[in-house]
Amino acid sequence: MRVRGPLAAPWLSLTMFAASAASMALEIVAGRMLAPYVGMSLYSWTAIIAVVLAGLSLGHWLGGIAADRSARPARVAGLALLAAAATAALSVAVLPLVAPALARLDPMQGIGLLSVSAFLLPSLFAGVLSPLVTRLALDAARPGRQGRVLGRMFALGALGAIAGTVLAGFWMVSDLGSRASVLAVAGCYLVLAPPFLAAAGRVAALALAGLIGIGALLGPRLMPALASPCTAETAYYCIRIDHVRLNGRPATVLVLDHLAHGMNDPVPTVLPMAYLDLADRLVRRRMPDRPPEAFFVGGGALTLPRAWAAGWPGARITVAEIDPGVTAAAGRMGVDVSAFEILHSDARIALRDLPEGRRFDVILSDVFRDIAMPQHLVTDEFHALVAARLKPGGVYLVNVIEALWRPPFLLSLIRTLKARFPVVELWIDTAELSREERRVTWLVLASDRPTGTDRIDTAHPLPRTWLRLPAERMLTVLPADQTVFLTDDLAPVDRLMRHVMLDRRLAED
Repeated sequence: MRVRGPLAAPWLSLTMFAASAASMALEIVAGRMLAPYVGMSLYSWTAIIAVVLAGLSLGHWLGGIAADRSARPARVAGLALLAAAATAALSVAVLPLVAPALARLDPMQGIGLLSVSAFLLPSLFAGVLSPLVTRLALDAARPGRQGRVLGRMFALGALGAIAGTVLAGFWMVSDLGSRASVLAVAGCYLVLAPPFLAAAGRVAALALAGLIGIGALLGPRLMPALASPCTAETAYYCIRIDHVRLNGRPATVLVLDHLAHGMNDPVPTVLPMAYLDLADRLVRRRMPDRPPEAFFVGGGALTLPRAWAAGWPGARITVAEIDPGVTAAAGRMGVDVSAFEILHSDARIALRDLPEGRRFDVILSDVFRDIAMPQHLVTDEFHALVAARLKPGGVYLVNVIEALWRPPFLLSLIRTLKARFPVVELWIDTAELSREERRVTWLVLASDRPTGTDRIDTAHPLPRTWLRLPAERMLTVLPADQTVFLTDDLAPVDRLMRHVMLDRRLAED
């Protein structure tokens, strides 16, 4: 049955464009939706893209069959739009409901099933729509112009996909938030439906009544699931601030996506995280008589900059934090962010663009996406930039989360650092060596001179012992072909970290 009337062709074109935009917007937003439960990594994005494409492909197939067999393709298109809207809206509630159960599975299975449970059906119904709308446009075309119509519909579908990708990536997630963005996608499908539903008669009325009834029945039960797990949501992170007690003392924890990325004690000079305490002591050993000039790659909760600003008068501190929302969260945790120079920029760009001749006593890298470091901040080219920005005797410190035994990324980083720094040291808290979990926190030190000790003991605020492990001996733990010299051309961080990211025992917060 043809869709008639002066608005038929323009509405069909608009539908193809807008529905394609909505389906791609949902794909982009899906990554942010999964982040509070499984983080954002190569594996989560791979699962999302595969599931969305699988849904669209299956939908195209089924829609093509319906376009051939149905005498009223407009009716089927209208019902597909209703189904796409309903399943897209339901995905907001589905994720928090199923995530606790799926979190107990192997991470690869959990990521895949979460993606399928929330995003397969909206993509499938959006895919059903395209062949039906194209069939209607061909039916309405004048003889001899079917090829042009077909090309126009394909082009509008591709342009819509581009528009949805750009709109979601540059505006929707950061300004609306992920849940509101998904509901906007559902609303888009609903707005497109009326001209098609007009051709569906009683079927449309029954479908709408059924959706309203289901919504009235399930709505009150689903409302708690609609609450966002984020204190704030930005283009980069789902940000949450938790209040906990650590060693009998209150503390605030900065959670980015699904992992803690910083912890602050009420007393600024107390460092509750052991690796930051170690970094503080290593720097003080090297410059006991003067405050440092320091550059931080990543701000997070600003724990160490806050401690140095409070306890080391005269310290000049510059922080590169790409996300202003993270800085704002640190402010809500009680940090005086005006005490530092904060550059809201990618750290590599910020370090590169500093005035010529600007040098630092300390550069500390503490930045992660999930538990993996960003690829461009671990390469030989970045290390060359770091080395050029250090003063003589200066030190580069890198926080690394890795496996305790046979850590390929850690060893690749050491191998790469040794090309630019005469001294590379590997430090670990002895408490980490006794943990049942194999994932530990390492602190890597690179400089032009050694620390001069193999062990650091403290009694305050907690008794701790840190050991320096021989970097050269550590490099023999794995064969050379299992490590990588990291460059801008080849830095497979996700592959090197795969054993940690995909082991549920290691990846749990």
